[in-house]
Amino acid sequence: MAKKQTPKNQHERTRVDHATEIAEDYVEAIAEIIEEQGVCRVKDLAEYFAVSHVTVNRTVARLQRDGFATTEPYSPVELTSRGAKLAKDSRHRHEIVLSFLVAMGVSEETAATDTEGIEHHVSPETLSMMEAFISKTHR
Repeated sequence: MAKKQTPKNQHERTRVDHATEIAEDYVEAIAEIIEEQGVCRVKDLAEYFAVSHVTVNRTVARLQRDGFATTEPYSPVELTSRGAKLAKDSRHRHEIVLSFLVAMGVSEETAATDTEGIEHHVSPETLSMMEAFISKTHR
């Protein structure tokens, strides 16, 4: 049986989710860019997120510190096995949330935007229910 969420632990989970949002977005983007272009450079991430090179460098440094990515100055950014797993899991969660919203009748454009926020905060229980709903509607 699922643990009852109290206001305290609901907020605590939200804080934890917020802390991992950027890492999830970045590893997902790195994986996508590598898949499309063969390599991912800081400039690619800066363009992808429409942020400065400084912002990307700081974030990539955190990804390296946390064991999700590797890079050297003037070299491409690569995912570690831990980063690749996080990217795969994030992508899977993203696809489920997006498919669920579209199945509910949300426009593609709005669903794509909403998914970017929801995917980081959806619980495994809710994600499982979304997946079951999608399966039922696509029979």
